[in-house]
Parts: sequence; C-alpha cells; structure tokens
Amino acid sequence: MLLLIDKPKGITSHDVVDRIRDITGKDKVGHGGTLDPHATGLLIVGVTREGTKQLGQFQRDAKKAYKAVIRTGAVTKTHDADGEIVRSTDPTGIKRKDIENVLEHFVGTQKQTPPAYSAVKVNGKRAYKRARNNHNIDVPPRVVTAHDIAITDYEFPEITIQVTVSSGTYIRSLARDIGEDLGCGGHLKRFASFAS
Repeated sequence: MLLLIDKPKGITSHDVVDRIRDITGKDKVGHGGTLDPHATGLLIVGVTREGTKQLGQFQRDAKKAYKAVIRTGAVTKTHDADGEIVRSTDPTGIKRKDIENVLEHFVGTQKQTPPAYSAVKVNGKRAYKRARNNHNIDVPPRVVTAHDIAITDYEFPEITIQVTVSSGTYIRSLARDIGEDLGCGGHLKRFASFAS
C-alpha cells in the first residue's frame, strides 16, 4: 500500500513514518525521499513489504517537482531561512532576464554539493551532526539532474521558481548555487513539493 501524505512544515519525513507506524501497527514503513523539516508538500509512504517494494520502484523512476522561493542577497549557514546569515550583499540591479539566463545553466545533469546541514552521511555520520559540533565538513558532490526549471515570479529580492529534478537533489543547494551564479548569494526561503 502507498500513501500520499501532505507533509506540513515543522516535522521530518521520519516523524511522518513513525506516526504511520503508530497508526497502522505496521513495522515495515518507508518514505519515497526525505523532505526537509521546513518543506511542505507530497511525501509518498509505503506500508508493508509490498508497499515498500512498490516505493522502491517508484523511487527509481521518479522525478520530483518543487515550487521554491529564493531570497537573494543573503547567504545563510544552512542555505535556508532557519540558518544564521553569514554574508549579505546588495542584489539591486538583478533583472528578470539575468535570472532566466542563470537558470538555463542548471538544466541538465551536473554535480551538486549537498548542504553540510543535511542527512547525507559523511564517513558514516550524518553531516548535520558533525556540522552542529562545528566540525569542518567536506560533503562530496553527487550527480543530479534538473529536467526543467523556470522562473514563475520575481518580486525583488525574492525569486520564485518551479523545478523538476531527479531524486537526491537538494533544493537548498540549488538556491545557494543560483544565488552564487547571480553574484549576490541567496538562500531558500520556503518550498513545497508536488506531483510531477
């Protein structure tokens, strides 16, 4: 059995799995890709051995779609709105055409470095645990694909994009990299997932 869960902001994907275990009494429960705690949107959960098997097939074939708001001019430690601002710049002068030109560079397959504050394992430990202990983290890049990306709104200093990506893509990293390519830095203010 597969469940489509509208995950609210403020809980982890693992929290959702634990809650479904409590409700169903089933131990075999898994999700189809981690959403950040501050992300909202579609989380696909498999229940029972059959459901988790279906989920595995879905994960292999899936594309993920997101709507994201990027705040330009402020770089944060975690690449999202929850992190401490570590660098501020003046993004005045960025035009919509500049943004469109930059977004074109992110379509296709390329290497992306996940955030240090993420659940990626580095030397057997979750990166965020090492980062919280002020350890310098060298998170290895991974190969990801952006199938399409488009600007849907630009109200200075915030850019709203819609993007369809491969599993394993970090939208926080995408926001960070778009900001860097624009020359002003940026972070992910908020985002939501939906069915592609």
